[in-house]
Amino acid sequence: MALKGNLHDFSITQLLNLIHLARKTGTLAIDGKHSAARASFREGKLVFAQTDTLDSRLIGMLVKVGKITVDQSKKIPANKTDRDLANMLVQAGLLTKTELEQMVRNNVKDVVDRLFALNDGLFRFEPNVLPEDRLWAEPPINLDGIIMEGTRRLKESEKLQEEIPNLEVTLRFTDRPDAKLRNVNLSVDEWRVVSYINPKNTVRQIAQANSMSDLQIRKIVYAMLQAGLVEVIQPLGMPAPVAVPGGRAAPPKAFASTEEKRSVVNKLINFFNR
Repeated sequence: MALKGNLHDFSITQLLNLIHLARKTGTLAIDGKHSAARASFREGKLVFAQTDTLDSRLIGMLVKVGKITVDQSKKIPANKTDRDLANMLVQAGLLTKTELEQMVRNNVKDVVDRLFALNDGLFRFEPNVLPEDRLWAEPPINLDGIIMEGTRRLKESEKLQEEIPNLEVTLRFTDRPDAKLRNVNLSVDEWRVVSYINPKNTVRQIAQANSMSDLQIRKIVYAMLQAGLVEVIQPLGMPAPVAVPGGRAAPPKAFASTEEKRSVVNKLINFFNR
């Protein structure tokens, strides 16, 4: 029997902790406000993850690491499963087993890192359901380090969210951007964002075009704002945040009472400890 819940009541960190401690096997499906994701576990360890904003097929991974081009990827038969394609590439000597395993592990970790930014949506845990046609991380990935790193990233994300609360805003360059850009060393990702800056493109659209998480795009935009390269254009009709003593916006209204949240937590703990 699947277990369902709401991320307002139970966080990604709590879910991963319970799956890890209870050594559960199955798939966690998350339907967020802006994206959907799935993560699969074997005896409490991570073996697979995918999101609709990041291509987790083997073909997508090969393009991402530069093993093949987009044009070459289009010539690969669509009826080949990831496992079939992986065997073909390894047997042909075009990819080593070590390279394949590292590529899959890096992709799985990248997807799960993005899960920590999700705090709005529904989750569903399906016991003993695993994606048999997809490549698994081998050996399975221990969640201890992922949870610690995810918690650190979450705190960083919360701080950046205070600075850039809305990703539906657009950006424009400040005066004489060419002169300023010559004096700043930008990373490859930052240059990619620069190429999309246009009053017609929202920050969220820029992130999606570059397969970036909310945390990644906020970090880059915040750095550009601090360097004086860009400024934010607020959409017409956007309400200003309600000020409270201390200068921060008023906190959102709670989505559930303490008793309701306690009920959800107890239900999850009982489920994962069966």
